[in-house]
Amino acid sequence: MKKLINDPKNVVNEAVAGFEVAHADIVRVSHDPVFIVRADAPLRGKVGIVSGGGSGHEPLHGGFVGFGMLDAAVPGPVFTSPTPDPILAATQAVDGGAGVLHIVKNYTGDVLNFETAADLAAAEGIDVRAVIINDDVAVKDSLYTAGRRGVAGTVLVEKITGAAAERGDDLDAVLAVAEKVNSRVRSMGVALTPCVVPHAGEPSFTLADDEIEIGIGIHGEPGRERIKLEPADAIVDRLLGPILDDLPFASGDEALLFVNGMGGTPQIELYIVFRRAAEVLTERGITVTRSLVGNYTTSLEMAGASISVLKLDDELTALWDAPVQTSALRWGR
Repeated sequence: MKKLINDPKNVVNEAVAGFEVAHADIVRVSHDPVFIVRADAPLRGKVGIVSGGGSGHEPLHGGFVGFGMLDAAVPGPVFTSPTPDPILAATQAVDGGAGVLHIVKNYTGDVLNFETAADLAAAEGIDVRAVIINDDVAVKDSLYTAGRRGVAGTVLVEKITGAAAERGDDLDAVLAVAEKVNSRVRSMGVALTPCVVPHAGEPSFTLADDEIEIGIGIHGEPGRERIKLEPADAIVDRLLGPILDDLPFASGDEALLFVNGMGGTPQIELYIVFRRAAEVLTERGITVTRSLVGNYTTSLEMAGASISVLKLDDELTALWDAPVQTSALRWGR
């Protein structure tokens, strides 16, 4: 194993410290407990948006803290949920009197710890709601969760919901937008290689040189099936089929197509995936009006990709286009 680290036990703390220095114009960082918060938080009268989860998926979630997106992100240990204490502290830090929304990926530890933090915040008079992201169509249950997993669609929920909060929507309206996006986005991924968790020092699973895992989770959880490596177009068809079957589209619908890298896949390959996915959607009469391509929800250095499709309407398109200024996404400002 070769990694640019010092002590495996200090990976998250040292990474967060580097993030703080690199993006001091956008965020500030609490080191005890650890969370990343928007530099100008709390904003009076604005709904606060908090997300988080295990580290190792960067830029999710810290890379999306800033204007038009998250107000705070809480990084746990690699692939492990943060505890309630930093989630509560982040919630307190962004409370501007209009309530706080938690955006939580559907993993058992994340759900339980965010629920506990929300209960503690409510005892202090903070109105907290939550949306549980479950966009992965690959499997119903996994090692980490009951029900569908929350994967790359989380980025789209955070961007669009953050825009709704930024424009001044109240807590009920912001929650409604988050739930709407979650209900209209579906994702599925593939792994070409495993990843190595720093403190483990060995691959999280094994794949032969000619094997890939279809429907992989973002922690290296098993997917639907392990098959021999195929050409990119055939793999894309395997991923898109279940997505479109699960969220039926009609000819004439508009969509945001998001091709996400798992950390170790070069951009040139992601665009090959995007080309075929857009071609399939066009054949179905679905118009790709918005796009996102890159490494946004990763699994350390895993080679692979996921495809997310969001069914758009005028409201969601406008919120996607709204200005955003974070370390990982920025336009219009």
